[in-house]
Amino acid sequence: MKLIKFINKFEKGVLNKTIPQLNVGNKARVGIVIKEGEKKRVQFFEGIIISKNKSSIDTTITIRRIFQGIGIERTFPVYSPQIKSIKIIDETQSKRAKLFYLRNKIGKAAMKIQGR
Repeated sequence: MKLIKFINKFEKGVLNKTIPQLNVGNKARVGIVIKEGEKKRVQFFEGIIISKNKSSIDTTITIRRIFQGIGIERTFPVYSPQIKSIKIIDETQSKRAKLFYLRNKIGKAAMKIQGR
């Protein structure tokens, strides 16, 4: 019982972190803290949120972007201490819960969401 109480207390402290409303289809910019030797810096990753898995403290989002003609996907734990900031750049409405069909698209079509 003590362990469960400790876990619940820890989760409440972590869940107090304020994050914007993350919806599938939104364009987001995530700032990740990267340590290079002695220095720390923030690197930004910007793209479309193609999926969201929600389970309290283990919430993750998958962001896809096209870089030099190659699709790159990264999965971020939302409440990780490595995440410095999450900013929504463009809000869109999506009719689907997962946008995995964007993996088969090329060029500008890969950045357009059906059903806007």
